[in-house]
Amino acid sequence: MNAADISALARHLFETQGAKAIAEAAQKAASFEDAGDEEQSKTWRRVEAVLWEMRGPHES
Repeated sequence: MNAADISALARHLFETQGAKAIAEAAQKAASFEDAGDEEQSKTWRRVEAVLWEMRGPHES
């Protein structure tokens, strides 16, 4: 999956899940890791990273 697809998936997940999107992506990545599907796991880790960037810096 290319970078544009990853960004689009992350954006869609963020719009539908809100703050839960990061946890959802991490959970999917872990599930694929457990199943031995490295390609899908990497994809979901990339989605998770984009979601962290979209979230922005933590406000105090």
